Amino acid sequence: MKYDLIVVGMGPSAVFLAYELIEQKTFKNILLIDQGKPVEKRVCPIEKGGKCLKCKPYCNITCGFSGAGAFSDGKLNSYHLSSRDKDGNLYLGGNNGGYFREYMSEEEIFDLLAYTDNIYLKFGADTKLHGLDNKEEIEKLQKKAIKENLNLVSYPIRHLGTEKAHILYGKIEEHLKSHGINMMFEAEVKDLIIENDEVKGVDIYKINKKTNEKIYGSKVVLAVGRKGASWLSFICKKYNIKTKIGSVDIGIRYELPDKVMSEVNKYMYEGKFIGRPFPYGDKVRTFCQNPSGFVSAEVYDNGLTLVNGHSYKDKKSTNTNLAILVSHHFTYPFDKPIEYGENVAQNLNRLGGGAIMVQRLGDIYRGRRTWESDLEHNSVIPTLKSAVPGDLTYGLGYRTMTDILEFIKSVDKVVEGFANPDNLLYGPEIKFYSNEIVLDKKFQTSIKGLYSIGDGGGLTTGLMMASCAGVKMARILTKK
Repeated sequence: MKYDLIVVGMGPSAVFLAYELIEQKTFKNILLIDQGKPVEKRVCPIEKGGKCLKCKPYCNITCGFSGAGAFSDGKLNSYHLSSRDKDGNLYLGGNNGGYFREYMSEEEIFDLLAYTDNIYLKFGADTKLHGLDNKEEIEKLQKKAIKENLNLVSYPIRHLGTEKAHILYGKIEEHLKSHGINMMFEAEVKDLIIENDEVKGVDIYKINKKTNEKIYGSKVVLAVGRKGASWLSFICKKYNIKTKIGSVDIGIRYELPDKVMSEVNKYMYEGKFIGRPFPYGDKVRTFCQNPSGFVSAEVYDNGLTLVNGHSYKDKKSTNTNLAILVSHHFTYPFDKPIEYGENVAQNLNRLGGGAIMVQRLGDIYRGRRTWESDLEHNSVIPTLKSAVPGDLTYGLGYRTMTDILEFIKSVDKVVEGFANPDNLLYGPEIKFYSNEIVLDKKFQTSIKGLYSIGDGGGLTTGLMMASCAGVKMARILTKK
């Protein structure tokens, strides 16, 4: 079997790559491969049973058509609709979008954002945008944050919602099928076929049939998400694909009452607090805020269980959850950030008996673990019922925990109640951005014909930018 193009992964970057190739009408024989299932068959048993069953062979949240980000919540950051500096020039700001800006101008990025946003709208994304109104109220919160050495970032957001995201991506899946895009589900890419520093195809294992097969293609695009970061690191080492030492974000999922976050939720939907707390000055940020949402568990490679969060359009809780992440940038001679993050996750998983661990903030301050009886009388009721009460400080590390606790104290001065002792910390939450693959301006690796896009290779961070990377990759491949 030989294809014009093979794409490893079916997350947003792969999906939008295939969509744009259809629009360009150049590539005829395209194959997408993923370990998971079609979007309509992706069902997490925790929604019915209340407990993570660690689905075999792969987690339905992290694998399958549309990837992990879309399944968990489906927030689209529409940077292009408000990101201008005081002189009216386009400005993406911060580190939004990962390292995308190293490959094109901000003007081109904004054109891509607008184009990609319209595709989402075409397939049913909510036309409502959060964060465009109430500018005076947002500025007041931002000024309060500045006084506490925090930066509060707000961008317009379209919220798909977990259940609505399934419908939208189901429509895109049908669109790809109807236009002849080949999709191979429940197939694991075990290796690449490389000869004389040029990619020739992939070596796959069909999970259901339990058979191995070699598939050949003129070009191969690696579009793995964060779930595939460890596999990608292995591939890069095996074939001497050039990489940079990246970072790993380690932290917790924080759950607190909606009423505490009411202003941020109302005016921004998702506000990103960024700070560098004393004494280490590490970058600490909030990420993936879910008003009236639910904390969730997801299983990664090597059986690691990590915490995440999502929110529905119709189903609501009375709690807001968000990630608090500490960026770890390691220096010489250490060059294994992924392994470091995996070790943190393994230790916390062991302490929790294989499940996500939860602890009350007040118990951390008092130097004690949390017990079941503590949660029964706690004012904040956990939305992840399978979480095991325990002591996160045993596994998270002194520096990381100190950063998180100091950060919480700072945010509490902006959002009163953020440091309430009954608020809950779940762990571990880890974002693997460590495979920063060295790419040329065409997203090509040091191996001829082998390209990389998406979060797993360090090019992007987040759903919207990953989608844009897919569109850009398609245009590069079809450019004469």
